[in-house]
Amino acid sequence: MCGITGVYAYGRGDPGLDEELLARMARSMAHRGPDDEGVFLSPDRRLGLGFRRLAIIDLSPAGHQPMSNEDGSVWIVFNGEIYNHAEHRPLLEAKGHTYRGRSDTETIIHLYEEYGEDCVSYLRGMFAFAIWDRKRRRLFLARDRLGIKPLYYTAVNGALVFGSEIKALAAYPGISREIDQEALYHYLTFMVPPAPQTMFRGIRKLPAGFRMTVDAAGEIRTEPYWDAIVAAPEREYPDEYYAETTVELLRESARIHMMSDVPVGVFLSGGVDSSTLVALIAEQSSRPVNTFSVGFKGYEAYNELAYARQVSQRFGANHHEVMVDHKQALDYVPELVHSQDEPIADWVCVPLYFVSKLARDNGVIVVQVGEGADELFCGYPLYLASLAVQRHWPWLSKVPRSLWRMGGALAARARSGGLRQAHKAERLMQILDQEYGRFWGGAIVFRDGPKAQLLDTPMWRGNGRLDSTAVMDRAAERLAREKPGAGALERMTYFELKQRLAELLLMRVDKVTMSTSIESRVPYLDHRLVEFAMTIPQAVKIRNRQTKAVLKRAVRGLIPDNIIDRPKQGFSAPASEWLRNEMAAQARSSLLEGEMVRRGYFNRGFIRQLLDAHQHGPADYGVELWNLYNLEMWHRHWIN
Repeated sequence: MCGITGVYAYGRGDPGLDEELLARMARSMAHRGPDDEGVFLSPDRRLGLGFRRLAIIDLSPAGHQPMSNEDGSVWIVFNGEIYNHAEHRPLLEAKGHTYRGRSDTETIIHLYEEYGEDCVSYLRGMFAFAIWDRKRRRLFLARDRLGIKPLYYTAVNGALVFGSEIKALAAYPGISREIDQEALYHYLTFMVPPAPQTMFRGIRKLPAGFRMTVDAAGEIRTEPYWDAIVAAPEREYPDEYYAETTVELLRESARIHMMSDVPVGVFLSGGVDSSTLVALIAEQSSRPVNTFSVGFKGYEAYNELAYARQVSQRFGANHHEVMVDHKQALDYVPELVHSQDEPIADWVCVPLYFVSKLARDNGVIVVQVGEGADELFCGYPLYLASLAVQRHWPWLSKVPRSLWRMGGALAARARSGGLRQAHKAERLMQILDQEYGRFWGGAIVFRDGPKAQLLDTPMWRGNGRLDSTAVMDRAAERLAREKPGAGALERMTYFELKQRLAELLLMRVDKVTMSTSIESRVPYLDHRLVEFAMTIPQAVKIRNRQTKAVLKRAVRGLIPDNIIDRPKQGFSAPASEWLRNEMAAQARSSLLEGEMVRRGYFNRGFIRQLLDAHQHGPADYGVELWNLYNLEMWHRHWIN
C-alpha cells in the first residue's frame, strides 16, 4: 500500500519538472508510505513519477518504486495489492519476462507488456496505478473494479497531474482551490461528491472500474473495463447452493487477503461480517488473530464491545480495545478534514481513526474490514422499506405527488417540534415524494425540499438546472441498457456499489486508515465474490423479512448463533448526541458564523432552525448538522 503521484507535461515548451517537485508532491502523502520514497524523471523532463512506500510485500529494496521493466521502456507507480500476482509469474517468465524480486508490482508491468490496457482484466485485488509507456509516449492509469483505492487527476497548463490524494495535486504549481458548486450541491445529498467530480473545480477522480489514457497530444480518454452487471443464472438453485458457494468464496477471499510479509489483523465490531472474517482467518492461520475494537465513553448504547470480546475469546484472538470521548473527537476533526482531502460527511470516520491508530500502535500494519457485505447481501433495514415502496408502487403512484409533499412537510414540522416517531413518517413521505418509486441510496442527507431551503441565497438563485437525480439516473440507465430485466434489489445494489460504497464507504476507509499508515483490505469485495453475489435471487437474500439471510445461513456453525441472530446495530458514533450536548456550542458558532454562511453558500436562518430543533428537543438532525459541520471545517482548512 502506497501513495503515488506524477505529471505528464505533454503540451509545454518548458516542462518545468524536476525531482524536487516530484518529491514534494510525494511527501505530501508521507503517511501513506513511511518506509521509502522514490522519483523518476524522464530524460526529456516531460514525465515524472513520485512514490511513497508502505512495505507489505517483498520488504527488500527490490520492491522500490517507481519501477521499470528490463529495458526501462515501461515505468510504473502502484498503490494496492494484487493477490493473484504469484499465479501469473510462471507464465510470464515462460514468455521471457525477468523478475528482480517478489513484488506484485513487477507482475503488473509484465502483464501490461503482454496485454496492454487489458492487463487490468488479469488483476485480482485492489489497485490504483499509472504506467508510463515510453515507446508509445502514453500514460495509462487505472482504478480497481470496486473503487477500493482512490485516484485523482487534473489537467492544468498543458500537463496531466495525478495522485492518490488531492494533497499531492495541490503541491503542483497552478492548481486552483475553488469549490465546484455542482459537486457541493450533490455532496449535500450523498455525503460526498459523486465520481468523477470532487469538491475542487477542475480536479476529478477516476470512477471505480475505469481506466484512462493520456497521449502525447494531451487527449484524455476514460472508459469502463468492468461493471457489476452479471447475467442471471441459467437455472434455479436451492438456497443451500448459494449459502455454500458464498462461504467458500469468502473463505478463499479471506485467505488471499492474508497475503503479507507484515502482521495482519481484523477490525472487529462483533457483528456478522467482521466476526466471520475473524473465524475464517483463525481457521487458516497458525497464529492468533489480532482483533481491534472501539467504544465510546458515556454512550454505552453505541458499544458492541461485549460481542467483540465474545468472538475474540471464541477464536483465541489477541484482542485490543480503545475508548473514545467527545473531546478526543472534537480535537481530531482538524486532522480528519486534512486526511479526507474533500469532505466525507460520515461520522464513522471518527471511531475508524482511533481503532486504526490502535492497530498501528500495536504493530499491526494490515487489517481486514467488513465493508461491502451489507450492500451485497441486503443487510440494511432501509432496503426492506424501499423494496416495499417499489413493490406497491403501481397503486401508490396513483396518489398525487403533491399529497406526498404535503405529508412530508407536516411530518418535518412535527419532527422539528419534537414529536417522537415523526422522523419515520417524514422518511416515508420523502421516499414516496422525491424518490417517487426509485431508490436513492442508503446514506442520503438533504433531499430537494430541505436542500432548497438551505440554498435559498442569491448565490444559488437561477441555478435550477442542478438536480441530484442525475447522479442516480446515470447508473440506472446503464443497468437498464445492459440488463433490462434486473430486479428491484439488484438495481438498488448496483447503485450502492457505484455511489455509496465506492465513493463514501471505501473512500473513508482508505483515507482514514492510511492517515495512520496502515493498509485496509476488504475480503467481501473480491470481484469474484461480488459477481457471484449479484446472481443470488432477492428471495434468497431476504427470507421472512430477514436481511442478509443467505450470508447468515452460510456462516451458521462458523460463528456463534447469538452473533448471527442479534438485531443489526451497525458501526456508528454518538455524533448526534455530541452535537446536542458536548459539541453543541462549537457546532452552533461554527455553522452560524462560519465561512459557508458568510460567503453566501447557505441560508443562516435555515441552519439556525436545524440547530434549535436538534439541540432543544427530541428531533434528530444530527446527520444534517454533521454534514454541514464537516464541510465548514473542511472549508477552513482547504479553502481559507
